[in-house]
Amino acid sequence: MLLNSTITPLCSVQSRIPDLPNVFTKALPYSTTLTAPGKGSFTSRTLIKVSSSSENQAAVFDVASQPQDEDAAAEVVRRFYDGINRRDLASVEPLIAEKCVYEDLIFPRPFVGREEILGFFKSFMDSISKDLQFVIDDISAEDSSAVGVTWHLEWKGKAFPFSKGCSFYRLQMVDGKRQILYGRDVAEPAIKPGKAALGAIRAVTWVLQQFPQLADQL
Repeated sequence: MLLNSTITPLCSVQSRIPDLPNVFTKALPYSTTLTAPGKGSFTSRTLIKVSSSSENQAAVFDVASQPQDEDAAAEVVRRFYDGINRRDLASVEPLIAEKCVYEDLIFPRPFVGREEILGFFKSFMDSISKDLQFVIDDISAEDSSAVGVTWHLEWKGKAFPFSKGCSFYRLQMVDGKRQILYGRDVAEPAIKPGKAALGAIRAVTWVLQQFPQLADQL
């Protein structure tokens, strides 16, 4: 969840929809709001846009999931994003392992350790308006130790430019609690070179083929 040129981040509810004949889900945008109805449980409420392939009509379904295990990997990641959106550093802290490594690829080096990572997010929270929110587009929920997320940023409910991204998190159990041990964010670039990027890659690989000793300096 970080800033890319202007803004990028360090998450999506993969709602399970009952069988809908002749219906397919569109790739959004849909939004996710997390609420905490009581201690130890979280209820996610998701608006999903779908359209009928036979009638070509759009409909909106309001899907409310059942309370989920707060220590499930996907739930930990959802709570992480929820804490960032609320600018609540205290709720984020226990979700991050003491020896966590966090890579945001717009920065030259990773943030290492809970203290350094929290320092980064504090800077983010102090400098960015609460009107700018992370919205989870999709999240993997099948693995107990690894979670993938696609997301975007919204400003007062409207999509923010150049703000799409994806993240990967690895989690582990620490003292009976599942925590984030590793995170990596990849954000949409503000400058998109397109096919020019292929030319640059081709040029670099040609140089390495001609001078293989240079590969040792990568």
